[in-house]
Amino acid sequence: MSDIAAISWADLLDEFMARLSIDCGVSRSTLDEYSRDLLNFIDFADRQKLGSPDNIGSKEILFWLKLLRESGLSPRTTARKLSALRGFFRFLVEEYGLDSTPLSAINNPRIGTHLPEVLSISEVETLMEQPEVNKPAGLRDRALLELTYACGLRASEAVGLKFNQMDMKVGYLRILGKGNKERIVPVGKVAIEWLNNYLKSGRPKLLSKRASRFIFVGRAGRPLTRQRFWQLFSTYSISAGIKSKVSPHVLRHSFATHLLEGGADLRAVQMLLGHSNISTTQIYTHLKLQHLRTIHQKYHPRG
Repeated sequence: MSDIAAISWADLLDEFMARLSIDCGVSRSTLDEYSRDLLNFIDFADRQKLGSPDNIGSKEILFWLKLLRESGLSPRTTARKLSALRGFFRFLVEEYGLDSTPLSAINNPRIGTHLPEVLSISEVETLMEQPEVNKPAGLRDRALLELTYACGLRASEAVGLKFNQMDMKVGYLRILGKGNKERIVPVGKVAIEWLNNYLKSGRPKLLSKRASRFIFVGRAGRPLTRQRFWQLFSTYSISAGIKSKVSPHVLRHSFATHLLEGGADLRAVQMLLGHSNISTTQIYTHLKLQHLRTIHQKYHPRG
C-alpha cells in the first residue's frame, strides 16, 4: 500500500481541484461540476468502507456505475461522472504514485446523438418581449437576453461580462470562454440599442450610487449570478408560452442554428461560439438538415 493511504479523500480532492484550476485553467462552473461528481464517488467509497484509493479496483467502479444506472441517471451524465473520475485517478497515479488506475479497462456508456433544444425565431422574439422594460430590472433582463442571443454567449459569460470586455463604438465583445480561450464576437444593432438603454436608465437605479465593474447587476449592486439568470429565464420562458423546459443555453443553440439556417459558414459559427473543434459545432448541421427537410415537405409537390 502506498503513502496515499495516509491522505484523506478531501485533501486529495482539493489537490486535484487546484491542479485543474491553476495548471489547466478549468472554468469555475466546470470545477463545480467535477467537484460534485467526485464527491458523489467519495460518498459511495465511504458507504462501502473502501478507505483510500488503494482499495478501489474495477469491481468497485463497476458497482458504482451499476448504482448510478439504477438511480435513473442518463448515459450522458454517467459518462461525465466517469470522465471526472478518470481524470482524478490519473492525477493520483502521476502525483501520489498510485500503481495504476482502476478505470483503464472500463468503457464509457454509449451515448446517442443528442440534438440540443432550439427556439424558433418567433419564440425568441416572444421571449424578448416578456421583461417589463419600464422597470430597471426588466430593462436589465431585456438587455441580457438580447445580448446572450445576439452573441451566442454561455450564461456564465453573459452575467460575468465586464466593461473592459466591451467596445460599444465598434460593436464587439471580447469573451473569455472555456479553458481561458478568448474570442471576439460582434454585437448586433438591436442588442446594442437595448444595452445602451439599460446602461443609461436601468443600471444606475439598480446600483443606487454604488460602483461595479460588472455590466449586469442585481440587488445592492452585486453582479447577477448564473443561478439568478436561470431563474429569470425560466419565468420568462413560461410567460412566453414555451412548452419545453429550457435554460439560457437554448439561446446559444438558437444563435448557432439560426445563423446556419440563414446561410452562415460552419467555420465562422465555430469561431463565434468559441469551439476548439469543429466537430462540436457540426451538431448544428443536423438541426439545419431537419429545417431543410421541413421546408421540403411543406413546399415540394412530392414532399
